[in-house]
Amino acid sequence: MSILKKLFTAVKGGVNEVGEGIVDANAIRIFEQEIRDAQAALSDAKRSLTEVMAKEIQTTRAIKSLDEDIAKHETYAAQALDKDEEALALEIAEKIAHFEQEKTEQQQVLNTFTTSVNKLKEQVKQAEKTIVENQRQLSMVKTTESVQKATMAVNDTMASGDSSMASAKQSLERIKQRQMDKQDQLDAAQQLAEENSDKALHDKMRAAGIGEEATKGADVLARIRAKQNK
Repeated sequence: MSILKKLFTAVKGGVNEVGEGIVDANAIRIFEQEIRDAQAALSDAKRSLTEVMAKEIQTTRAIKSLDEDIAKHETYAAQALDKDEEALALEIAEKIAHFEQEKTEQQQVLNTFTTSVNKLKEQVKQAEKTIVENQRQLSMVKTTESVQKATMAVNDTMASGDSSMASAKQSLERIKQRQMDKQDQLDAAQQLAEENSDKALHDKMRAAGIGEEATKGADVLARIRAKQNK
């Protein structure tokens, strides 16, 4: 194989790979468009079906009218025979034969329309089922695609040491530490304020049983003992 031919083959293979890659990347979009195309074709088929059904109805009506004409002219022919009007009866009979020939032709047309209607109805029914199934499958593949993308995003985030989640966790730890430091400062300030106030002295006196409250407690206890000794 010549060098140029090999290069051409390589380039051609690369183009095919690129083309397949584009198709794969847009597979869901392509599938959606194909469903829309099928729906448009189905609408056209339904429109054609209604047209054929309308012609079927018209042909049926024409045959019914011919049957009425035949029956009416048979009555006329019988009346002509009753009056010995042979020539007139024959003319009426020829008219009846014309009606019958036309009816035969119309019946053939009607049979064609009926066959077409039945076939089109079946095709429309099958197309509707296919479209519904494709729509269901589209919903499933779109959901799967979304789940897979979300899973990949989570995995990428968790796997990355410098990820947004790791950064958020570090930020949270810093916030907690800063709040703890602030609270320690507030507690220390409160303790210092209490030590520099009369409260610290009163607390110490109360702990030693000294002060007004301690005296009152002793007096109450003495009073109770005095009542018991009486």
